[in-house]
Amino acid sequence: MTTTAVPEAAPSGAVPHSGSTSPLTPLSSWKPKFVLLALVWGMSFMFIKIGTEALEPLQITLGRMATGALPLAAVVLLRRGRIPRSPRIWLHLSVAAFLLNVVPFTLFGYAEQLIPSALAGICNAATPLFALGFSLLLLSDERPTRARVVGLATGFTGVLVVFGAWTGFAGAGSTGAFLAVGAAACYGIGTPYLRRFLTGTGYGNAELATAQLLAGTAQLLIITPLATAMPRELPLRVILAVTALGVLGTGLAYVLQYAIIGEAGATVASTVTYVAPIVAVGAGVVILGESLAWNEPVGAAIVILGAALSRGALRPRRPRPDGTPTPPS
Repeated sequence: MTTTAVPEAAPSGAVPHSGSTSPLTPLSSWKPKFVLLALVWGMSFMFIKIGTEALEPLQITLGRMATGALPLAAVVLLRRGRIPRSPRIWLHLSVAAFLLNVVPFTLFGYAEQLIPSALAGICNAATPLFALGFSLLLLSDERPTRARVVGLATGFTGVLVVFGAWTGFAGAGSTGAFLAVGAAACYGIGTPYLRRFLTGTGYGNAELATAQLLAGTAQLLIITPLATAMPRELPLRVILAVTALGVLGTGLAYVLQYAIIGEAGATVASTVTYVAPIVAVGAGVVILGESLAWNEPVGAAIVILGAALSRGALRPRRPRPDGTPTPPS
């Protein structure tokens, strides 16, 4: 969960980056990374659920961000990258970390105290819709089009189906779903913030993402001891889940996404958003034994369809003069 190197991708909070598929790109090289990224992001909701067995949501978020920074820091060191020094950049990174990591990660923790991890993963599928919606509101270079409006309307109709709006919104399940959708909305707000204040800084995605996780970890090191109590026990199962959530679902996920963008383009990388909810449902149902109402997977399919429509992913492409297809807008 984890927003991302591409605004439409999954909710991890990296800095937007563009890319396109080259005719010379060996497409087979990115496919295993794509599958692994979908598995890692989709299973993150299961790891959160296991973490709630012994830890409070803020504690899970702290563990996730602290361990997630390690793989990214290693990549930056190996590539001899530079961590930002400008106070202005660190201020924006701190805001980004709060919007894209601290708040949504914690909201998912609270949500999964009330709802199955599979449902949380379904709610996260609304992230591209919020990202587009807030980008249209906050960024001057984004313009509404008919496809985008239809996609947004379709997607948010799917959210209502997930909620079972015809039955009302009462109960712990609806509260948990609202918290999960609120986390997705945070990703949507953070995406245009990243684009506006952290693009064109001269630093690479891995460098900024590492600094962002460090900034968020520093915030949590102050907040968490004041707001939570030490757990009475800490089972190995929980320790391993939170470690996997950070190292794999946050740190490795960034590395994989950057690799996919470099090899296959940002458009391909963004489509992992459509696969991760399926993995989340599979992990929750098969591994944790969770159950879902019929309307929840149906609503998820409508949400994913709306996200695809809003990105123009389902429109036929006119070829360019050189014969290569026009990428989605």
